[in-house]
Amino acid sequence: MFRFYLISFFICICSILYSQEIEGKVVAITDGDTFKLLTHDSTLIRVRVANIDCPERKQPFSKKAKQFTSDAIFNKQVELKVLKKDRYGRSIAYVFYDNKNLSEELLKAGLAWHYVKYSDDKTLQNLEDKARKEKVGLWIEADAIAPWDWRSSRKKRKQQ
Repeated sequence: MFRFYLISFFICICSILYSQEIEGKVVAITDGDTFKLLTHDSTLIRVRVANIDCPERKQPFSKKAKQFTSDAIFNKQVELKVLKKDRYGRSIAYVFYDNKNLSEELLKAGLAWHYVKYSDDKTLQNLEDKARKEKVGLWIEADAIAPWDWRSSRKKRKQQ
């Protein structure tokens, strides 16, 4: 019986740690999918928007993605549903503002890719597919390069 309680306790702790809800004010926009949040207790958190990937700096539409994110959430109160931390210490989170999900809004605007390496969310994929079909945002370019491919090609060039 003790083993059952120990396992139940462990499962509860894991779910608390990996599905945390945080509220705060957005105080800086790094790029289209990364920003800084100041919590109510004055903790500064670096946030990476979950399950999408916006163009990198120097890629087409990078500035538009950053501006979209800034217009949507900068200096506003938002709610995060933190999924996990990444290797850079950023909180990977769904970001909610004005009854909207930032991941979804960036995809609708054609300013992000659904990050299928980390997500199998059909809603997000459908939003990307619709933006592609309607040639919204970055999808006006037939040869748009996904950020993960762009980063990979830059690494290979640096190694040569």
